[in-house]
Amino acid sequence: MKRFFGLIALLLLAALLFVGGALLWSDQPPLKTIESFAMRHADKLPLEYLGKKLFDKHCASCHDNPAMHAPSREALGGFSKESVMVALEFGKMQPMAAHLSKTERGLIAIYLAGSAPADEWIAEHRCAGPAATDATEYVANWGLGEHNRRYLPTGLAGIDSGNVASLELAWSLAFPKVTDMRSQPAIVGDTLYFGDKTGKLYAIDRQRGCVRNYTEVLSGIRSAITVATLNDGSKLLVFADSMATIYAVDPANLETVWQKAARIYETSIITGSISYHDDRLFVPVSSYEVAVSGSPSHVCCKSHGGVIALDARNGDKLWEWQGTADATLQGKNSAGADIYGPSGVSVWSTPTIDAKRKRIYFGTGENLSRPATDTSDAIIALDMDSGELAWQFQALANDVWNAACLNGGPNCPTDAGGDFDFGASVILAELADGRELLLAGQKSGDVYALDTDGRLLWQQQVSNAGIGPDLHQSTTNGGVHWGMALAGERLLVAAADPERVRPLYDPKPGLHALDVASGEKLWFQPVSRGCEIAEEHKPKIGLENMRAGKKIELADQYRCSYYYGLSAAVLATDELVFSAGLDGKIRAFDIASGEVLWQAETAVPVDADNGISGHGGAIDVSGQVVADGWLYVQSGYSMFGQLPGNVLLAYRVSAAN
Repeated sequence: MKRFFGLIALLLLAALLFVGGALLWSDQPPLKTIESFAMRHADKLPLEYLGKKLFDKHCASCHDNPAMHAPSREALGGFSKESVMVALEFGKMQPMAAHLSKTERGLIAIYLAGSAPADEWIAEHRCAGPAATDATEYVANWGLGEHNRRYLPTGLAGIDSGNVASLELAWSLAFPKVTDMRSQPAIVGDTLYFGDKTGKLYAIDRQRGCVRNYTEVLSGIRSAITVATLNDGSKLLVFADSMATIYAVDPANLETVWQKAARIYETSIITGSISYHDDRLFVPVSSYEVAVSGSPSHVCCKSHGGVIALDARNGDKLWEWQGTADATLQGKNSAGADIYGPSGVSVWSTPTIDAKRKRIYFGTGENLSRPATDTSDAIIALDMDSGELAWQFQALANDVWNAACLNGGPNCPTDAGGDFDFGASVILAELADGRELLLAGQKSGDVYALDTDGRLLWQQQVSNAGIGPDLHQSTTNGGVHWGMALAGERLLVAAADPERVRPLYDPKPGLHALDVASGEKLWFQPVSRGCEIAEEHKPKIGLENMRAGKKIELADQYRCSYYYGLSAAVLATDELVFSAGLDGKIRAFDIASGEVLWQAETAVPVDADNGISGHGGAIDVSGQVVADGWLYVQSGYSMFGQLPGNVLLAYRVSAAN
């Protein structure tokens, strides 16, 4: 009998490994059928058992041996699935896990995260009484509309320059096993739909903070929650998890309607969020090969990014645009290992919908290896119906870079570029005279305005993150990161700009306001740290800091965060701009002058209302959303050595106002 169950387990593992590989998008119906069945019924498969067997074989010799000074498997059980995956795929454990497939790493993460239950609090924090029937869609997608303007009129926001100073904390939730808060919630009526890194999707009463319903998917929820209203009137909640699986969920009961994998390569991941229009979903695809290339043993580089269009009704693939041609052998790297190209051109941003012209617009990342392509560091316009290229505008040519350039690794390209990709979503703007234009922000610190045929109208620099003797220097991780906002003809741009030592680099973290028609600078409001960091405590750049293993006490990091710039996407109303910092400060700025009208510290201990002891941290990615006199802030983001945190904070305008 024991051999029988062992055989069944091996067969299940073989099926999972088979369907989780390069044939995920095969046109052969049996493969899709097996894959769909495996994902849909994952809760009934012995995934933790399979993960345990893999851990015992590949990991136990270190983690079960105290002499190795590695975290025990019990300690690892305190992390979320996504945290384990991050460590295995491009963190400290990447070299040791390089021989494992993505599915095998996923099974190990499921086993470890499942070894310590973290949802007991939910039963005690359930809502009493029925939900309200308000159907107002305050926040339905990443860009707060198809044009990615991240703007909410004052009438819907309920917060203005006269009452913003009265914002006060109304409730808080802390989420076990979570250190990063990145999935922007959706708000429909009095319900806030929120996803966390353990893979749970919650329907939360947004005024009381109690849980109406919840469900769990296979891995951490990574994208914003998109509300898709289909042409037949039905609604879906659409999002991506950390294994590049797309889910469509019924908002009424949180049951899964369909789910599909959206990988182009094993290293594919969904970093941006999903756009919806006319029964179609547009999925941006990036790749974490930019990170694993830092390992000398990695054969670089074979992956690239793209965009996949899906039928929103059933998840069927309609078309696929790929950022480069397939990689071929290009020669040897500096250590004599094979190197492939072209590669890269990840799509980090959320696509922008132009229904009038039947186009979508998005920005791309750098190439990872040579040859360089004209699709890197570019704004791309595709035909919405076919996925065919309409036009492209390359802001910076010959930017070829990967994480090996941070440590002098052999996979760093010769004459490497500066890692100046487009992460912020393109904004489709309309001027008072009816002209339309596209606005894009780059990690170099440049902001561009293009006409709808891709011609440059103006270019303005808000940060010199890309300045040096030439552009071929290591990234500062500054410039424009996650998003800009547009209110009327005023463009609000956040700059991250950490204090790196670079020739001619003058960091200016803060918030900028530009005139949309001309690019003229209207005002700049800098932000400051307000404390001193010892030189030995300054972190390395980005992914290299994750591998360094350098231990700085969390209490010291919370006391004085090295990072304090504005990386998260901003949000604008008619009178205000909300922007959050990497030091955990959330601020409301006057849109006319840049004056700070209100701010709160979130990187502090929190005795949350759900009975969990939490802590705020860095605010990154989506930052904050507003609805009808309420401000919701996600605090915590430890991805690149920033401040971890696990709290959702709800502020409301004081009743006295």
